[in-house]
Amino acid sequence: MDVMVSTGVEAPEQQQDRDFTLANARIVLSDSEMTGRVIVEAGQIVGVEEGDAVPAGAVDLGGDLLIPGLIELHTDNLERHMQPRPGVNWPHDAAILAHDGELASCGITTVFDALRVGSVVSEDRSSYGKYARNVASELLGMKRRGALRISHLIHLRAEVCSETLIEELAEFGVGEDIGLISLMDHTPGQRQFRDASKLREYLVGKYGLSDAEYTAHVANLMDLRDRLGDAHEAAAVAAARRLGAVLASHDDTTAAQVAQSADHGVRLAEFPTTEEAAAACRDQNIAIMMGAPNLIRGDRIPAMSRPPRWPRPGCLISCRRIMCRPV
Repeated sequence: MDVMVSTGVEAPEQQQDRDFTLANARIVLSDSEMTGRVIVEAGQIVGVEEGDAVPAGAVDLGGDLLIPGLIELHTDNLERHMQPRPGVNWPHDAAILAHDGELASCGITTVFDALRVGSVVSEDRSSYGKYARNVASELLGMKRRGALRISHLIHLRAEVCSETLIEELAEFGVGEDIGLISLMDHTPGQRQFRDASKLREYLVGKYGLSDAEYTAHVANLMDLRDRLGDAHEAAAVAAARRLGAVLASHDDTTAAQVAQSADHGVRLAEFPTTEEAAAACRDQNIAIMMGAPNLIRGDRIPAMSRPPRWPRPGCLISCRRIMCRPV
C-alpha cells in the first residue's frame, strides 16, 4: 500500500522514498481499532504492530486516530474557491492551492476534482460558460510541477442539458488523468429536480433569476433535452470508454433509469434519490455513493425515506468519499 502523509508542504512525489514510523496511534483497521504503530519504508507500509511503545526516531501520535487517506469522488470545492462569491473570480493557481490544502487538512489524500463539461453559451449567464478544459490544464500543470500536497484526478460532470457537451468532451484526451465521467441530466421535473419547486428554489437562490428568467431558462433546458439529450448521453458514454474512465450515473430515481444506466456500462451510482433506485443499483451490481453530510441532514433526498429507515441494508455502499463494492 502506498502512503502519503500530510506533514507540511511536501508533494506526494517528494514523500515516496521516505522511511518513518507512526507510533502510539489509534489505528483504524478494516474491521477493528487498536493502539499501535505503522512502519513505512520507501513509501510503503511494511508493518502494523500493536502496543503504545514509541521506538527511537518514531513520530509519537499521542493516541490520535490514524486512518487510511480518504478519497473524495465528487466535490465542487474547487469551483467554490475559484468563485468565492457570485461575480468574483479568484486567480486559479491560488484557488487550486487553497482547495488542495483544505482537502489535505481533512485527511483526504486523493480527490477526483469535479469539473462541468457542457455549457449554455446562448444565454447571458457567465456562470454557466465553458471552463473545464482551461482549469484541467492548470491543475494538471501544477500536479506535474509537484506543487500539490495530495493526489488529484479529474471527474468530468457531463451536463446532458447543454449546448456544447460533445465539443467539450473532445477537448480531453487519453493520459490526462480523467478518472470518472458522470452523466448529469438536470432536466426539470425528474431526478434531483422531480419536484419543480426545488429547482426554482435552487436557481433563484443561486443565480437570482426573476420569474421571467426562470421560466425562460426551464423552457430552454427542456428544449435542449429534447433536441440534444440523447446524442449528449451517447457522447458521454463513448468518452468514458475512449478515456478509460469509470462511468457514473447521477440522481437515478426509478428502476428504469438504473436499467438504462446499466446498459450504458455504469459502474457507480451517485446519489440515487429513492429506495427503489438504490435497490435496483444493488441488483445490477452498481456501486452506490451518497453525500455523507446530506445523509446526516436528511437533505437532497426528496423522494427517499428519511433515516432511520434509510439506508436499507445492502443499499448504501459508501458515503461520498469512499467507493466500495456492493455487499
